[in-house]
Order: sequence, then structure tokens, then C-alpha cells
Amino acid sequence: MRLAEREVRLPGLPEELEGLRIAHLSDFHLGFPSRGTKAVERAVEWVAEREPELVLITGDLLSRPRAEQKLRDLLNRLPGSFAVLGNHDFAISRDPFSKPAALDDLGETVLLEDDSRTVELRGRRVQIVGVDPRTYRRRRSHPERLAGPDADLRILLCHYPNVIDKVPPGVFDLVLAGHLHGGQICIPYGFGKLRLAHLRWTYAEGLYRRPGGVLNVSPGLGTTFVPFRFFARPEVTELVLHLGS
Repeated sequence: MRLAEREVRLPGLPEELEGLRIAHLSDFHLGFPSRGTKAVERAVEWVAEREPELVLITGDLLSRPRAEQKLRDLLNRLPGSFAVLGNHDFAISRDPFSKPAALDDLGETVLLEDDSRTVELRGRRVQIVGVDPRTYRRRRSHPERLAGPDADLRILLCHYPNVIDKVPPGVFDLVLAGHLHGGQICIPYGFGKLRLAHLRWTYAEGLYRRPGGVLNVSPGLGTTFVPFRFFARPEVTELVLHLGS
């Protein structure tokens, strides 16, 4: 498993937010027997030890409802975190092992379902907007309508990376997503790799700069369909914000 630190340069970042640390976790898929459960446990432990100023989670928390208590126990170690759900949380998937969990309360973690929260960090207003995967899939999601003009930093959470091409330019500074597991089953070749699970997706993992903002796609921690990864290491990421273009 990879415990990654990644520097993110954002135009117009207030100087008070220079060096702000944000933990990004995604795709736990708890309840499906795999090594991913150990990866989630280790990721949560790492984040809890580092105490970043924000903890943001981008969906697919459960593959089966039997792991709901396990999920709550882990999230209780990350008080004040924010999360959105993913398609697997509602069993909207071709995965025959996925079952709907009907999550509506994550305890210490704030669940955002086409909703937003604004927190004050270092004297600045940071807004977190979260997209519900159900309205996104129906093409009824408009997260830009939730963005507050008085926020000093606007962050969008959506399970699906392609949201970056659907939001108007200049609305969000940072967009966080997951969903793709870095391909999960990959075949390396030359200077790249063939991501067998997601051949046609534009944004697979890591940082991308687009008109809609700076996108970070997490490779996530768990698995689907098969209980392993191949050349697609699970990752928890700490993003460190800096002013820059």
C-alpha cells in the first residue's frame, strides 16, 4: 500500500492556506473479503496519526451492509471528516457481490448528498460541496449551484472523476474523486500500463489540471469483482496546498 504525499498548486490560494494538508481517501469497499480491509485500516491509522486539517472521502465505502459497524468504527477515528457516497453504496454496479447498504448517517463524518458545508480554517472560509452519485448518474446534479461566492477555497467531492468536465470553469479550486481503483488489474508496458478494468476512462489516478479545477483521482483502497489488485497499489493521499499555477 502507498502512503502518498502530493503537492498541489492552486491559483489564487490565500496565503493563510499555504501548506494546508488534506487527507484524501476513497473506495473502501468494506464487507467484500479482500486485502483491501487491511489497507483501509492502515490508511485510517496513518491519517489519524498525521492529523491533517481536512479529511475528505470520495465514496464506495461499503460493498455489503454487514460491514456498516466496521465502517463506523473506522470513521470515528477521523472526527470532523466529510464524505460522499459512491455507486457501490447503493449496489448500482455490475458486481454480483455488491449489496445496497442504505447509508444515511456516518456518525462523526459529515455525509454530503448534493449538499455543502463551510468550515473556517486558519481564519479563511473553506467550502466542501458533495455530489450524490444517484443524481449524478441521472444527469440531474448541479454542484456549481451550491458553491458559495464568499468562500476562500471551494472543494468538490464526487465519486466520479469525469465530473471535472461537467462543472463550469472558475467555480471550484480542487475536485476530489475515486471510483477507478487505478485500474485494479493492470498490465505494465513501456512507460505506462493497460488498465483492464477501466479502458476508456480519461482520468485514472493522480493529478489533472482542467478548466473545471485541479482534479485528484484516488486509486482507492479496496477491490471489486475479484479480491486483489495487480500493478494498481492501494493509496491514501495527503494533499499539501501551495499557491501557484
